[in-house]
Amino acid sequence: MKQLLILSGKGGTGKTTVASAFVALSKAKAFADCDVDAPNLHLILQHSDEQPVLTPYYGLQKAVIDTESCIECDLCRESCRFDAIENLKEKGGYVVEPFACEGCSVCEAVCPVGAVRMHPAVAGELKLYKEGAVFSTAQLKMGSGTSGKLVSEVKKQLKEAVQVLPEAVDLAIIDGSPGIGCPVIASISGVDLVLIVAEPSVSGVSDMKRIIETARQFQTEVVVCVNKYDTNPGQTREIEKLCETLQLPLAGLIPFDGMVVEATNQGQSVVAFPCSSGKAIKEVYAKVMKLLFEGVPKRVTGFHNIPVVD
Repeated sequence: MKQLLILSGKGGTGKTTVASAFVALSKAKAFADCDVDAPNLHLILQHSDEQPVLTPYYGLQKAVIDTESCIECDLCRESCRFDAIENLKEKGGYVVEPFACEGCSVCEAVCPVGAVRMHPAVAGELKLYKEGAVFSTAQLKMGSGTSGKLVSEVKKQLKEAVQVLPEAVDLAIIDGSPGIGCPVIASISGVDLVLIVAEPSVSGVSDMKRIIETARQFQTEVVVCVNKYDTNPGQTREIEKLCETLQLPLAGLIPFDGMVVEATNQGQSVVAFPCSSGKAIKEVYAKVMKLLFEGVPKRVTGFHNIPVVD
């Protein structure tokens, strides 16, 4: 099964718009939304009333204080650098604020009577839809960390569900996380090709460079497309020059189109409507699928020897 990951480097570039279009065009039987902080691919893709399989995700442990064993020595509160412990008389003594606790377990280590214990805490929820197509996603709880681990669980859940299908699946489309941090690193791991949806802006170009640099660490091939290219022709030319310098395939340019908002409001992919952006995305899709299944052409210059970040 080939895995195509769609990334953006920053939020708001149209990554999910392109991802949903690719799912619709390919009639994919397997896809995932790895933006676990704010998943929204399900808003565009039409689903039946099927209830997903829900699985709790346990992240970092949280401290819990046994008020009956506590001798109120105050060492735990003094040692907590996150100010997560308070002495609340109305609640019977020392309590831990779960949203502030980072699970470092210092309080457990300094407690002289063992009144503090680290307990598993639900940090999010995995969701798996299996009717018609396998769709794996998740939602991280407010204030929870370890989003990279949850992304890995989303991908693992997708693979396991595909393996038990009666028919072989040759393509999985993954809507990655925005940004350049841990969730993106977890998203890139193990995929066959990364499509970067670039935005023609200063920050968009800068983050695109860092995504390319990250993909290099995994020796993963990269292809680029530019969304809303006509909003800033100057920065679009910069992206084109960068792709030429790095010998990266440029899959196409997608124009700004108000129909994207209209399609999203109707819960549909933009390729379902006759419009300029939909036509452009179809052309990008055709080029990306060819590169994914036939391979990216070999470069004259060593890919890993070209500097990216200025």
